[in-house]
Amino acid sequence: MRLAQIKELLNASFLTDIDCDDVEFKKIFACDLMSDVLALVDEDVILVTGLINIQTIRTAEMKDIKCVIFVRGKEPANDVVKLARDKEIILLKTTLTLFESCGTLYNAGMKGIDLYE
Repeated sequence: MRLAQIKELLNASFLTDIDCDDVEFKKIFACDLMSDVLALVDEDVILVTGLINIQTIRTAEMKDIKCVIFVRGKEPANDVVKLARDKEIILLKTTLTLFESCGTLYNAGMKGIDLYE
């Protein structure tokens, strides 16, 4: 699914100015525990989270996650956005909850990672 479609579905807004409307993603991973992201993510995903600190960006960088969506209208600090921009990680935010965001994307055809593959 193209990022422009995801943005529209979640009524989200970009926090970074990286040209990315045509970037495509197939899977999402929702988590607020970055240790779980480090342990479980091994493929290209969008990370959906309510955790807006610098550790989220560092984790995304380590796992080569190209897009992070912040939920519940949370607004990361400027240093978080700057680091994401420097690392070319796309950031979006939505007022939807984590549950609503994942449900909306799942209903639109996105899948989660397969932990048992």
